[in-house]
Amino acid sequence: MPETALIVAVPEAEPLVGSWRAKHDWSAQRGVPAHVTVLYPFVPTERVDDRLLGELRELFAMQPSFSFDLPRVARFPDVAWLAPEPSEPFNALTETVVARYPDYPPYEGIHDVVIPHLTVAEGDAELQDQVEAALAEHLPIAAQAKAVGFMFEGDDGLWREAHRFPLAG
Repeated sequence: MPETALIVAVPEAEPLVGSWRAKHDWSAQRGVPAHVTVLYPFVPTERVDDRLLGELRELFAMQPSFSFDLPRVARFPDVAWLAPEPSEPFNALTETVVARYPDYPPYEGIHDVVIPHLTVAEGDAELQDQVEAALAEHLPIAAQAKAVGFMFEGDDGLWREAHRFPLAG
């Protein structure tokens, strides 16, 4: 069943992380840009209608846009990622959406704590060491969160941004 997601795209990171993501991140290989996830998975594609889109437009229009930096490479057991600072505005976006749509917890509720992150590469410690060595001297990346993208997975397995909801200000 095709899925949906809400993301903050980070085009400022693409020049540095794009080639790593193309080789080592499943989402990049399926068309998802460098991003920080707001909510995945979100509503099933068949539940998307004009009413939902209007609600999301209004919800995000009340949330402030914000600046953030990506100053360091961090790690999960099998993922090298960039840590956004401050991370709180991303948490606030996620909490706002979940409060409005409680049937869609982040990552289907499998994580006790959701950590905002920009995935660079999925792989073992050796790959993560390579990523950190290659990226560290080029950090931080300064970025702006101005909108939330509504991504749809197509029947072909590729993801596309179907809607973009501007943040306030």
